[in-house]
Amino acid sequence: MARDLQGPDDAVRITTAAASRNADIAARQKRYVLSMGIRSVCFVTAVTISILGGPSLLVWILIAAALVLPYIAVVMANATSTRTDAFMLPDGAHQRPELLAGSPTERDT
Repeated sequence: MARDLQGPDDAVRITTAAASRNADIAARQKRYVLSMGIRSVCFVTAVTISILGGPSLLVWILIAAALVLPYIAVVMANATSTRTDAFMLPDGAHQRPELLAGSPTERDT
C-alpha cells in the first residue's frame, strides 16, 4: 500500500539520508569546543605576549581573533550538515530497449 503513494520515479537514496540527531549534536559540540579552545589560546597568548613585552601588533591581532571567534563558533555550531547527490538519477524518459514479443513458434501451437 505504501508503494502506491510514492510513485515509480520517487527513489530514496541512503546516501542523502541525514545523520542521526545525536550524531549531529555531537558534531556541533565538537566544532564549538574546538573554536572556543582556539579562542582561549588566542587570549592567553595575547596576555602572555603583552606581559613579556612582545610586539603589540601581534597582541592586537590575537585579541581581535579572541573577540571574533565566539561569533564564528556559534555560527559553525548552528550550521547543519546537508547531504546532496553528486549526480542525478535518470528519469523515466530514458527507457532501456525491450525485447518484443515474437511470433508464436511451432512448439507453442
